[in-house]
Amino acid sequence: MTKITFKGNPVNTGGSLPDVGSLAPDFSLVKTDLSELKLSDLKGKNVVLNIFPSLDTGVCAASVRRFNKEASSLNNTTVLCISADLPFAAGRFCGAEGLENVVTLSTFRDHSFADKYGVLMTDGPLHGLLARAVVVVNPEGRVVYTELVPEIAQEPDYESAINSIV
Repeated sequence: MTKITFKGNPVNTGGSLPDVGSLAPDFSLVKTDLSELKLSDLKGKNVVLNIFPSLDTGVCAASVRRFNKEASSLNNTTVLCISADLPFAAGRFCGAEGLENVVTLSTFRDHSFADKYGVLMTDGPLHGLLARAVVVVNPEGRVVYTELVPEIAQEPDYESAINSIV
C-alpha cells in the first residue's frame, strides 16, 4: 500500500508499482474497438503506460494529449493510456481531440491490472479508480522507469519518462 493525495487529502493505493529492473506484469485490456491488447503483444517495443483515473478530468486529458504529442517523435515506442473509462468514452475523446499516436485501454473487463501494478485507489472520493502513474517498459519487457504521481491533481514528469527510453 502506498499513500498519495487527492487535492491534499490522503488516499491509499492497493500496492506498489513494479520495481525498476523487474519483468513488467502482463495484462490484457480493452481497446476502443472492444478487441483486447496484451502487453506481451508489444514485446520488442518500448511501451509507456500512462495510467490515470478518467479522461473526464482536465489533468488526465492533458496527460493523454501530451503523451500523444511526445509519441509522434519516439521510435519503436507505443504509448498506452490506461483507465477504467469505457472504451466508447475513450474513443469519443480521442476522436474529438484528433489523437492518433496513443492507444487507449480500459480495465473494465479485467480488474487485475490495478492489482498487478498497485494502482487501485482503495479509499477516498476516487475509490475504485486507478491512481495517476507512469511505467516505462523496454523492448525486453523490463520496467525501466516508474512514477506514482504523489498528488492526483498533478501531471506526471513527462520528461523523465521520455528520457528513460533508450
